[in-house]
Amino acid sequence: MRIAFLEDDLPQAEMIKNWLVGENHSCRHYAAAKPFLHELRQESYDLLILDWELPESSGLEVLRWVRGHAEWRIPVLFMTHRDSENDIVKALSEGADDYMTKPVSREIAIARVNALARRSGISPEATGIYQFGDYRITTKNNTMTRNGQVVDLTEKEFKLALMLFVNAGRLLSRDHMLEQVWGLGPGLATRTVDTHISRIRRKLALMPENGWRLKAVYHHGYRLEQISREPGGEDSRE
Repeated sequence: MRIAFLEDDLPQAEMIKNWLVGENHSCRHYAAAKPFLHELRQESYDLLILDWELPESSGLEVLRWVRGHAEWRIPVLFMTHRDSENDIVKALSEGADDYMTKPVSREIAIARVNALARRSGISPEATGIYQFGDYRITTKNNTMTRNGQVVDLTEKEFKLALMLFVNAGRLLSRDHMLEQVWGLGPGLATRTVDTHISRIRRKLALMPENGWRLKAVYHHGYRLEQISREPGGEDSRE
């Protein structure tokens, strides 16, 4: 997963970030709310981890902003010293998905993160098979079919198509796609994503008449949108 981590205790932040990176997650750390929220306006993430007590703001205020402005319900995990029942109830009632009190253990933290990934549909299906309308994706052998016909995709095209379908309806930034599919760091000036998007759109026939739209969002990235092809009806993910 791509994780944004808000924590003002730098040694603790470094430790937890190392745990997450050690489990093959991508993690970007922020020590204050202002740059964290600026990043969320520009980039897409799979999970947010928030401390409660922060300089100039609070994790609860950040959570309220996220729930009021984020275009999809991104999972939020609190990691904080605040351990009263009232605090836990408050955070969960405001929209947090999980709550951990410090100090946290590595094993439990990783287990909570992975559980949130499963609940949000980010982690792979146990069967390795996804069905999106006419499209069927099998991750065990990296194949994709449309109406039963195998679509010839390169390894990177397959990974990018899988990412788009699993996150259908959600805006994904170019940096997010570069990190997840190519393993490249953020901020690189490259047309790689745009070139592969163009190929995927053509090879998979992602057109409105086929029930899908692969939309470019200026200065941000791309969103795969499912469109109802019949009045009152729509394809669904199985």
